[in-house]
This record gives sequence, C-alpha cells and structure tokens, in this order.
Amino acid sequence: MLDKFDLTILDALQANARLTNAELAQRVGLSAAPCWRRVRALEEAGYIRGYRAEIDRHKIGLDVLAFVRLDAVQNSGPALQGLEDAIRLIPEVVSCHYISGTGTFELQVVSRDLNTFSQFARQVLVNLPNVKDLHTSFSLGEVKGNGVLPLGHLG
Repeated sequence: MLDKFDLTILDALQANARLTNAELAQRVGLSAAPCWRRVRALEEAGYIRGYRAEIDRHKIGLDVLAFVRLDAVQNSGPALQGLEDAIRLIPEVVSCHYISGTGTFELQVVSRDLNTFSQFARQVLVNLPNVKDLHTSFSLGEVKGNGVLPLGHLG
C-alpha cells in the first residue's frame, strides 16, 4: 500500500527523474536514508520500472508519428504470439497496444517523413507474420504527450 511519502516520491520523479536523493528527500519531507530506502522499495516492487531521457523526436529527425491499426488473421495462439514477438523487435514501433473494437493492435510508429513511412509500411508492416490489414492515421500535432501518470486516485 502506498502512503503519502511514496506518492510524493513518484510524483516528483515523474516530473524530474534526475533529482538527487538529497533534493528528493527535501521535497518529500524525509531525511536522505529513509527516502533512498523508499525509492529502492518502489523500484523493487515494480512501481518504478526505469529511468530514461525524454527525447524530442523532431530534434532527431523523426517528424512523422503514425497511428497504425493492425488487423491480425488469427487472434489467438502461436500466430498471434509470433506477430507480437515481431512487433517488439521493430524500433520504429514506439508503442503497441491490444485494442477493442475493429483491429487487433494499435501501433505508434515514428518515421523521418511520409515517403520513409510509406516505404516502411510496404516493406515491414504488411510483411509481418499473421497480418491481415493495416489502417493508418497521422498525427497533425501533439497536444499532450509527456506520459506523466495521474496519481490523485491513490491518495
């Protein structure tokens, strides 16, 4: 069960994972050693899965973000597992979710430009195992995308 200190730690680290333990402890209202132990416990319990830099995709030349609804021929068994395994290996696919309704998966795919995406879709996506059909939409601009999770329901 998470208490107010744990929630404050999670909130602070979502905002800035580069905080030193001393800075974090001060924000949380704990001394350094108990704060460090709590962070380690949150990591070990799987609440904190890792730390990474958030890179601006436009700055590194990935100007296209496509949402690809992928329909599988078979939605169970080894065929679906093979498709999942293949998707996990594609670096351009930055997110993949099972979805309800029409389609099996919703992928977020990044690419340099529309021509590069088109080539990628024709050469890679349609040739994945167990793929029946693809439907693609393109992002015209990001309104919110920081990935910070709300914690208010826990407190």
